[in-house]
Amino acid sequence: GDPKVPVLYEVERTRTGRSFSVRSVKAVQHGKPIFTCQVSFQLCQGSPVQHQFAMPPAPPPEELLTQEELIQKFLRSPDLAERYRRHLNRIQAQDVPIDIKPVNPPDLLCSEPQEPKQLFWVRARGYIGETDMKVHCCVAAYISDYAFLGTALLPHRQHRIRFMVSLDHSMWFHAPFRADHWMLYECESPWAGGCRGLVQGRLWRRDGVLAVTCAQEGVIRVEQTPKQSKL
Repeated sequence: GDPKVPVLYEVERTRTGRSFSVRSVKAVQHGKPIFTCQVSFQLCQGSPVQHQFAMPPAPPPEELLTQEELIQKFLRSPDLAERYRRHLNRIQAQDVPIDIKPVNPPDLLCSEPQEPKQLFWVRARGYIGETDMKVHCCVAAYISDYAFLGTALLPHRQHRIRFMVSLDHSMWFHAPFRADHWMLYECESPWAGGCRGLVQGRLWRRDGVLAVTCAQEGVIRVEQTPKQSKL
C-alpha cells in the first residue's frame, strides 16, 4: 500500500443472521485491490461448553530485557556474525510502536537449529485506555504480525533469507483484553516446506485467559547454496 494515498474500502454484506454476520472487505488504491479480508461478527452469548489450553509458564515482563536492550547486548559482541549485525541494525532503525520482551530469545552467536517456538511479552506503546474494544482488536492485529513468521525460521538458521512475506493471516478473538497491557504471545511453527511456512500463535492475558488465537502462512525463500564444480 501507499501511505500517501487514501484507501477505498469496498464492503459486501455476505451474510446477516440473528447471531452471526459476515462482511467481505476489499481495500483499493490506484484502482487495484491491495488487501482483502472476511470478517465474522457474533452477538455476545453465554454457553456451558467452554475450555482453553493452559497458559505456558513464563517469567513476568518486569524481569526481562526489552528487545532494544537485547539488540544492544548482541551488537557489543565482537563474535556476532556480520549478517546478524546488519539485521539487528535494520531492526534498531525501525520505529515500531510495540514494547517487546522476548522470553526465550535465540542466541545470535550460534547458528545451531532451534525449536520453532517463541514466547514474547508484548503491548502497545502508549496509553489506549478503556475505549471501544474494536480499537484494541485492531492494535492486536498489528502486534500479532510482528516477528510471527520468523518462528518458522528457527530450525533453519544456517540459511540466508532472500525473501519472506505473509500470504494470509487469520485471527479469532475469544475474550476482552487491553492491547496496551502486557500480554504473552506464544508462537510456534508446526510445518514448513515448499517455500512456505505455517505459524500459529496465542495471545494470553496476564491472568491466564486466552484472548486471541492467530494463524499465518507465508512465503520463505532462501539463498541457494552454489553447486560445487566437479572439475
